[in-house]
Amino acid sequence: MTIPSSRLHAQEAGSGRQALLLLHGFGGSGADWAGLVPRLSEAAHVLVYDLPGHGGSLDHPGSGGARNAARAILADLDARGIEHAHVAGHSMGGAVAALMAIAAPERIASLTLLAPGGFGEEIAATLLRRYAAAAGAEDIRACLAEMSGPGHEVPERSVEERLAARQRPGQTARLVEIASAMTRDGRQGMIPRELLAGLKMPVSVLWGTLDPVLPPGQAADLPPAFRLRRIPGAGHMLIDEAPGAVMETILAALGPERGDIG
Repeated sequence: MTIPSSRLHAQEAGSGRQALLLLHGFGGSGADWAGLVPRLSEAAHVLVYDLPGHGGSLDHPGSGGARNAARAILADLDARGIEHAHVAGHSMGGAVAALMAIAAPERIASLTLLAPGGFGEEIAATLLRRYAAAAGAEDIRACLAEMSGPGHEVPERSVEERLAARQRPGQTARLVEIASAMTRDGRQGMIPRELLAGLKMPVSVLWGTLDPVLPPGQAADLPPAFRLRRIPGAGHMLIDEAPGAVMETILAALGPERGDIG
């Protein structure tokens, strides 16, 4: 079922007692999570968002970056009557998830962060800008391969989904705009470590040891309460490269109530 609310687009699945939000990375869409949703929807009420400026949320007015996206999703949850949720986010979606938790900690049950943005200044700015502007299948495939670990074969589904999205009028221009803002001066904005350290909900972080987009060293010196799992040989595209580890971590965050149906 698709319910547009406050001009944000989300696919809903499952009817569990707990809500689980899935937030994709820059240049993707909710479709990035398609392979995991059937199992996760057995455990929770799942909302798979298109972030502002992406896919079905292309025309959302707050599409400038992670902070605006965090505000937009919290407002969208208000419109849907959802007061409390687990959140999993990849890359830019991880930054959005963390900022939601900082802004409204009482509303976030847990965080699962996959190579999250905002944990260090260094970022593959040139690659992300090239990816934002890529309009053909071969260019998109080449960028995704460069973001992945050595030997990972980019799923054709990932290429086709991004190609279809970029054929929507205005999508590529919006991605170029977001990438430029996100990588200003070749660096990304950082979420202050002291704000992350103040989070009281369970936080799990997954990071590929060969991530070429956000260096794995950004996972060093995380707050002591954060649970870090490094994925050997993986790059940045963890949903595709390590789906088992991602699934396992999210299900663990849902806890013993995950099979309950409300």
